[in-house]
Amino acid sequence: MGCFASTPKDTGGNRRKPTSIGEVSVYVPGLRIPRPVEFSQAIGDQLPKTLVERLTALRTRIVVMANQEGPTITRTRRKTQHGSTLSDLHQALVDYLPVLLELTKDGSHLQFNVHFVWVNQEDEEEETAMSNIWYEVLSVLHLMAMLQMSQANLLLLPRGFSDGHNHPKVSEENRRASIDIFLKAAGYLECAVKNVLPQFSAEQRRSLPVDLAEGVLRALCLQALGQGVDIQLGMAIDSSKATLAVKRRLACEMVKYWQQAQDNLMNLPLANGWGEKHRLFVKWKYVEAKETQRNHMAWQLLLYKLRMSVSKKVRKHPKRSTPLHLLQGHHRFSGL
Repeated sequence: MGCFASTPKDTGGNRRKPTSIGEVSVYVPGLRIPRPVEFSQAIGDQLPKTLVERLTALRTRIVVMANQEGPTITRTRRKTQHGSTLSDLHQALVDYLPVLLELTKDGSHLQFNVHFVWVNQEDEEEETAMSNIWYEVLSVLHLMAMLQMSQANLLLLPRGFSDGHNHPKVSEENRRASIDIFLKAAGYLECAVKNVLPQFSAEQRRSLPVDLAEGVLRALCLQALGQGVDIQLGMAIDSSKATLAVKRRLACEMVKYWQQAQDNLMNLPLANGWGEKHRLFVKWKYVEAKETQRNHMAWQLLLYKLRMSVSKKVRKHPKRSTPLHLLQGHHRFSGL
């Protein structure tokens, strides 16, 4: 029960090659794409006909939209000829998941009746198939999370220029929306790690494609959390109300998330183009986070020394010295 079958990459299919991934603010590994499934043949009359038809219709819609949207996911936000968008595909998955979970109730033997096939992106194998409903659930949660991160990427890509200075900008509305999206993506991935992976035996987990390996799922979850904190830190920098303590906490959290993400990817066989790009992106963000934290600490030390210096002058020459409150707002312009 629940045996895997992997197909080498020379079989063709819709696997995307990472030659050009477009403009990126959030790196999203290649989407895993589902292949068609015949529920009626696999399940027969063991479930009500209406439920089988609903499963078939929902999954067919996902297959069609995923195959249309996948090749352009990082390059465009326009609709395809069938009107599928990131949000449409995500909603289709949201509709499908609870119906799919009906097959897992009470240890149903139907968990192993349907043969699910998905195209891999980070794994060297072109396709991986398994007759296990939890493989389908895991794949759906992964795709839902990647769609959310793709949506965040679109929101965070600069649109237009500000004040003739040729500095692309992202609106505060988009930045706030992206934080919620990152948290939702992290939630899907955490659910996959904590609630779905334990449903597989140790042998089955070793046979999962590297796209769905525990280390990759944890790294993606931490990446989503890290990028959400990154946005929060940027908004704190722009705010006159955010204190240095808040900025310091966010900078430290960001370093922690990116370090843990890098650690989770370290020993995984991400040998192909998508996997290597993913590893390099996480490494870059970790280095960037450490530099941000280092600069923040340096600025905080400088500000402390300035305040101490002014305090001494105030005590010696109270009528000639600069009031301490004039230093209160200096952190607004520090960039950290």
